[in-house]
Amino acid sequence: MDLSQAIDCASAIALPFFLDDAALTAERQKNEEALKVLLDAWKGAPAGAEPFGFDLVLSLVDRNRGICDMIGADKLRDVSPSALARKLPDADLVRAVARMQHRPDTEVAAIAGPGLEDLNIAYVDAPVSGMVMGIDIETTDRDPARGYVVNIGLEFMDLAADAEPHDAFAGYCGIPEMYAEKGVPLEFIHHITWDDLKDSRPLRENAAMQGALLEAMCAYPFMAHNAAFEDSWFMLNIAGYAEARKAGRITVIDSRDICRRVDPEVRTLPRESRPATLENWARRRGTLAAGESEVHLGLDDVELMLRTVQAEFNERNMF
Repeated sequence: MDLSQAIDCASAIALPFFLDDAALTAERQKNEEALKVLLDAWKGAPAGAEPFGFDLVLSLVDRNRGICDMIGADKLRDVSPSALARKLPDADLVRAVARMQHRPDTEVAAIAGPGLEDLNIAYVDAPVSGMVMGIDIETTDRDPARGYVVNIGLEFMDLAADAEPHDAFAGYCGIPEMYAEKGVPLEFIHHITWDDLKDSRPLRENAAMQGALLEAMCAYPFMAHNAAFEDSWFMLNIAGYAEARKAGRITVIDSRDICRRVDPEVRTLPRESRPATLENWARRRGTLAAGESEVHLGLDDVELMLRTVQAEFNERNMF
């Protein structure tokens, strides 16, 4: 599919209620192929010279979610995510360190070297400080082009040895009425039920919540564990996020990258033990007791992440 065809696909008026399962699947595949083409073209174009507005992408994704609702979450479980980034670009990892250390990206990049093989050195080369916003979301699917955000937790903290997280927020976001009967997808992970969501508006229909989140993310760097996940979901759920991100007004910090590069134990532990997961990292730093488990609910996981990052930074004398 070329760009012209992708724009036509995104601009088309679909009539999914007249489609059978096979046709719905074909429609989803076409939408997601078009989405990839559109995202690549939009991200690759210079700021202000994009061949279309990002609203076209958002409208295509909204339509695709409706198609996926009709197909059924159970039939999408084995389908590889099409719009979920596996990691943040190298430039974002450099920028995160530079913002925490209040110095130019070029200085950090020079220390990190090609391929960022020495980014671990850059992390500890200068002290960190300033306010960050920790954030975590729970969703009904791995892929932001197919599911919904159902829970958001966020909290702020100064990067300092004895700082306390503050100004916490936790909120639910609704999903279509059909899930009152079907049940909330991925409930076995996040334990969020229909009763938790029934009085809440979907994030894509809640302009006030979108605006508040965007304002906060433009004001402070935001930190998440495996931040590529949150970044991918915000891109396709929050109006204005993609544009602000491209303009450099949003800094994303991946605490999983901090763990992998700063904690020396990660290199000595077996890969199958998943040493960079928040739960295992928190146990090593003493912010999660041996018998406790990660809650997998927004605000609880945000506080655990912030305290674990703080403990790691204290351990490495990074303040």
